[in-house]
Amino acid sequence: MTETVDRSIEPSSARTSSAEPSSAEPSSIETSAVGAARGSAGVDDAANEVPSEVAARTAEMRQVLDRKRARDARLNWLAPLITFGLIIGVWYFISYVRMDEVRRRTALPPPHQVLTDGFLVWHDRKGIRPILESLLVTGRVALIGLAISVVLGIVVAIVMNTAKWAEKSIFPYAVVLQVTPILALVPLLRNWFGFGIASRVVVCVLIAIFPVITNTLFGLQSAQQRHHDLFALHGVSSLTRLTKLELPGAMPAIFTGLRIAAGGCVIGAVVGDFFFRQGAIGVGRLLDNYQKDTRIPELITATICACIFGIVIFAFVGWLSNRMLRSWHDSAGADT
Repeated sequence: MTETVDRSIEPSSARTSSAEPSSAEPSSIETSAVGAARGSAGVDDAANEVPSEVAARTAEMRQVLDRKRARDARLNWLAPLITFGLIIGVWYFISYVRMDEVRRRTALPPPHQVLTDGFLVWHDRKGIRPILESLLVTGRVALIGLAISVVLGIVVAIVMNTAKWAEKSIFPYAVVLQVTPILALVPLLRNWFGFGIASRVVVCVLIAIFPVITNTLFGLQSAQQRHHDLFALHGVSSLTRLTKLELPGAMPAIFTGLRIAAGGCVIGAVVGDFFFRQGAIGVGRLLDNYQKDTRIPELITATICACIFGIVIFAFVGWLSNRMLRSWHDSAGADT
């Protein structure tokens, strides 16, 4: 009887012992849940730290770029000033060290003498006043020659672009005009156009037209073939192709040619003044007179004024190019 009771008790104790692991399971689950919660909290903290690190690096990079821009801005002003100072220093060195007094007076006076005897003198027959008056004549000739060169050069380039045979027929003569010395053409120009303003304008055109032709032709021929195929697919006319595709795409090259032609026109106007002396006195004729009279400070003053005039025309063409191209072409962002 006792054995039976003991056996009946054993299963209950066994059940009790087998039930203990099940009571331990919820504690392990709670532990894993707490660990997962802590892990997710750590991930969130790491995720919050990443944007802060990126923001800090971005701010640091912006500061570096700002410092670089400020340094470049200072260099853009300091470098030209330093270069100008070096040129003046070399000028003084050559005038006072490499030359004696007679040579200095007849060849290269110092900068301060050019300033006092040239730029700061205002008289009817000497100083800066006759130079500015002659510069007006030379400037008018240069601008007229530039306008004719631009119109004629673009028209010739368009004609050459119409067909390969047209390019081969016209381009060699454009090269001939470019390589022929102006001095060799002076007798012919005198016979054809006389000794006045017309001959000076022709000299400007002969010097300035070639870069306009070559750059315009290059720009017209730079349109991509797929664009030509698209226009051909729509059956557009040659005039529409020229005005809508070729000329707009050629504008950067055209303005490059204009910049070169602008400087060439000033050179042509001054050279024309040397050889064609009838009519109003230009800078070239004034330079010749100063050389004969050994008025070297005024000679250098007139040369500097002619250079400044050429720089002004060049800068104006560059400004006009940026105004017209800045909305769609990368070259407009370049410095001029």
